[in-house]
Amino acid sequence: MKKVTYRNQISRVFGFSLVVFLLFSGTVFGQDEAAGGDPVKGKALFNQNCAACHALNRKMTGPALANVESRLSEDEGLDREWIYAWVKNSSGVIKSGDAYANKVFGEYNQALMTPFPTLSNTDIDDILAYTAAPPPAPVVAETAVAEEVSGASSGISNELILGALVIIFGLLVMMLVLVQRTLKRIAVANGLDLEREKAEKGLPLWKAFAQNQFLVLVTVVLLLLSGAYFAYGWLMQVGIDQGYMPIQEIHYSHKIHAGDNKIDCKYCHSSARTSKHSGIPSLNVCMNCHKSIYEYKGNAEGPSKEDLANGYTNEFYTGEIKKLYKAVGWDEENQSYTGESKPVEWVRIHNLPDLVYFNHSQHVSVAGIECQTCHGPVEEMEIMYQYAPLTMGWCINCHRETNVKVEDNEYYAKIHEELSKKYGVEELTAAQMGGLECGKCHY
Repeated sequence: MKKVTYRNQISRVFGFSLVVFLLFSGTVFGQDEAAGGDPVKGKALFNQNCAACHALNRKMTGPALANVESRLSEDEGLDREWIYAWVKNSSGVIKSGDAYANKVFGEYNQALMTPFPTLSNTDIDDILAYTAAPPPAPVVAETAVAEEVSGASSGISNELILGALVIIFGLLVMMLVLVQRTLKRIAVANGLDLEREKAEKGLPLWKAFAQNQFLVLVTVVLLLLSGAYFAYGWLMQVGIDQGYMPIQEIHYSHKIHAGDNKIDCKYCHSSARTSKHSGIPSLNVCMNCHKSIYEYKGNAEGPSKEDLANGYTNEFYTGEIKKLYKAVGWDEENQSYTGESKPVEWVRIHNLPDLVYFNHSQHVSVAGIECQTCHGPVEEMEIMYQYAPLTMGWCINCHRETNVKVEDNEYYAKIHEELSKKYGVEELTAAQMGGLECGKCHY
């Protein structure tokens, strides 16, 4: 009878719990079903299809889309079926005479929304779920935390890693010493005669070391940690060509051209103002001057002792001008081209990985960055070399530290004003303007 009583009580408790669970789950799942979509998938679809013309909380080419479904339902009496039809074929909805569709069409300068017939109703549900999701945490706080974390990660140096390895090694040694002492106490307590001194007495040092398992283990661990440290340091230098200084087929002195003669970098590298690449100047650019300059006379004071020691005499530079003439097929006596030219095989100095996108015009023309910021004091270089490491960390640090120049810069005027209010600052770094986004520099 007791078993039956307990069984009845358990059944009642279980049944009551099941009812509560079903009521609770029905409420929760009912809310999810009402939302009708996955916000995570919706975010990806929104960024892929909608972000070019729409934002969540501000007008762009099209209206803001935060809580768009609830707003359309409350203000216009439109349901989700209307949204399906509008997304897949907005022009058809407008032509049907729909009042709200024509209102939006006129409000946004009669710009037709791009139709998305390939989006399924489920995809649109996901996008609507994303637009109805609560807003994320304040951007300023996230940015500050991200900068602290990224700054901390970028500040990790080889010395810090070595220090951590030393601490770990020290803790390991302490643990092994404690274990050894404990084993000795156990041996003494059990009356074991180790006779260690007798066994080790008279043995060669290397043999005594080899028989001491504790010292062997400690030495092996030390060697492994040291090897890992140096291997890490060597691997981190792979692909970094800072200081690379190849010898070119025709010697070109930036020190003479950019330094002594004050020739602007962009006179020769003119495509840096309008193109992704700075470009290698055509030999015709060289001939603009060297049709008349056929020998090098140097400064009035004559070549310096350093130049003489390196062989950079007037005759040397004149010989390089003759190489230029031969390459372009220039006849000095007749002052005409012979048509017999030879391409110069210049050796490229600054190389970036294929997965990196870098636009010279964006940095030179829009940002107003001086060439020396990345290429170093080229006006002092007799032989051009790679001045900066050109690593990802080096670029990111520059984006964090460099304020965007917005004076007389219409490109950034509007966005700078909005972001300045958003961050509460007068000046914005390239990082705050989106300069740390992966897609800015990587394909």
